[in-house]
Amino acid sequence: MMPGRFLFPSYLYPHPFVPSPAASLSCSLSEPVLQLPSSCHICYLGGHPPMPTLNHPLENIRVIDLGRHQAGPRCAQVLARMGAEVIKVERLGGEETRYHGPWVKKQSSYWVQYNSGKKSLAMDLRKEEGKEALRKLIAVSDVLVQNFRPGTIEKMGFGYEELKKINPRIIMVNVSAYGQFGPYSDQIGYDPIGQTMSGITMLTGDDDMPPIRTGVPIIDRITSLHAAIGCLAALHEREVSGEGQSMDVCLADTGYSMTEIPITAYHGSGIEPKRGDSNSTAPPSGIYPCKEGWVLLSAGDQHHWYRVCNALGKPEWLEDPRFNTRPERAKNAAVVNEALNALLATMTMEQAIAHFTEHDVVAAPVNDIPMAEADPHPWERRAMVEVDDFLAGTIAVSGDYWHFSRTPVNIGVTPKVGEHNDEVLSEILGYTAEEIEEFKKNNVISEDHLYDEIVGAPDRPN
Repeated sequence: MMPGRFLFPSYLYPHPFVPSPAASLSCSLSEPVLQLPSSCHICYLGGHPPMPTLNHPLENIRVIDLGRHQAGPRCAQVLARMGAEVIKVERLGGEETRYHGPWVKKQSSYWVQYNSGKKSLAMDLRKEEGKEALRKLIAVSDVLVQNFRPGTIEKMGFGYEELKKINPRIIMVNVSAYGQFGPYSDQIGYDPIGQTMSGITMLTGDDDMPPIRTGVPIIDRITSLHAAIGCLAALHEREVSGEGQSMDVCLADTGYSMTEIPITAYHGSGIEPKRGDSNSTAPPSGIYPCKEGWVLLSAGDQHHWYRVCNALGKPEWLEDPRFNTRPERAKNAAVVNEALNALLATMTMEQAIAHFTEHDVVAAPVNDIPMAEADPHPWERRAMVEVDDFLAGTIAVSGDYWHFSRTPVNIGVTPKVGEHNDEVLSEILGYTAEEIEEFKKNNVISEDHLYDEIVGAPDRPN
């Protein structure tokens, strides 16, 4: 490779850097020629041009969000948090989950979690004018995220084969219940299918309980992260190949990614795991009742055992053969748990946490939602932040999960229905004011909404 030259992705240098003649002459003609992808330009360091910088990690990346409900929109929102320009193309009147509770005044606390920080283009994709505008947007975008039922996006005329004709560099993220192929790919589904078919609901709880779902849509959340991680990998690969690609993630796969350990064990041994089996884990490992409240304790590793003995006031257990290995502790879990329960019955949750933390044993609160909201951790760490809101005044949204040292995340506000119609059509797609006005007259785009029909929730009392 020729000395003194670097490759930078084209999104950092929107115009090719023209090398100086002097810099060009410094390169030997006998050196091997480096084949560059079309997305990269050569930069010579003869004059030491400034290194490119970004305000946010994904600045200058444009994403089209055709997603609905959770997994698709959450993927796009992760990219928005990292600085991508995300344009949510939603139906006229607004995506249906804008009008799902629970409420903060008239704002959906459901919808804002997956759509804050995006731009809204409310457009009728059943009309040819809307389809043509979307084609133009695809031509100047990097990523398209969709989570329609498999086959639907193709019927709309925007399958990957059509997308890459418009823009060979586009990355298409397909999110669905069972995937774009497989035995159930033609079926619809939501978060619970990932929990039930993968065995999660039959591992959760105790043996005498019915199947139990998690209290939050954990499959949707993790699927969205799978999709976002794959998208980042595809963006990186594109800088080498110069080509986009299609990606397929699904809720069912996410469920299986969470039961991979018990499925692997059963696949290899034929031994079915039992729910609530205390003999499979060395105590303390679980949720224990206190005089007031509950506490999580975890110290399964053998090198933590001496800390547990000290916390329980049982130094003699350090020499007791019933507890000198992890498997032996698991066999005698009832003895350990009896001592734990006796001690915890004298303590509140706060006292138990303080006591076991003092002995360097993992101890954490078991919070209900009011307690979790009052905890300083999410606010100090910005895992939850308050942002301005056009309906609620201010509202709490999920915040900064990636604390970059140089390029912070971007936490934006929630858009009104069609708030960015004119901006996207004129500034990005080049439509004239007259053409945009014609779109409005023909009901191709609109800022109409259904918020006037929402009762919502009263103000929180002080």
